Amino acid sequence: QRDYDRLIFSPPFRRMQNKTQVFPLPGSIFVHNRLTHSLEVSSVGRSLGADVCRALTPRHPEAAAALQATPAIVSAACLAHDMGNPPFGHSGEKAICSFFSEGRGARLRDYVSPEGEKLSVSFWSDITHFDGNANTFRLLTHQFAGRRQGGFVMTYATLAAIVKYPYSSALSPKPGKFGFFETEKDDFLR
Repeated sequence: QRDYDRLIFSPPFRRMQNKTQVFPLPGSIFVHNRLTHSLEVSSVGRSLGADVCRALTPRHPEAAAALQATPAIVSAACLAHDMGNPPFGHSGEKAICSFFSEGRGARLRDYVSPEGEKLSVSFWSDITHFDGNANTFRLLTHQFAGRRQGGFVMTYATLAAIVKYPYSSALSPKPGKFGFFETEKDDFLR
């Protein structure tokens, strides 16, 4: 429940109100944005988590206490599922990938820092196969300037429920679908 509460009151969650999920048809007075979508998905997720909890508790009474957390875990994971997606969803992901693979960002492939370091192969793979799911994991675990260490400090159960693809971009069987950036690999392994 704490994870859910931290998400609801966070600026990254609130910013989803500016990302359109579905463009309205002519005459429509309702704009469905990512924030509304995530709240709806979270509500359904909580109900499904409660159903699972009710079904499993009689079969596994020894796990009853742990199962009680299922609705809150699923609800929090559903709430966060789109937080790392760029504007325009999959088209936005493709635009980011194209910028680095064939656009002006392609020149960064040969970038050498003043210390003489080149971009790693894994970093290049991450940015040329950008995925909003990996970006969500980064957003939730990364310490941004002025924020607490560990990002949102989510429970492992919630973080595990958020990861749809449990591998890096370099190991992805389908290009563009992976669960974490190389910079968050240690957080993912933990």
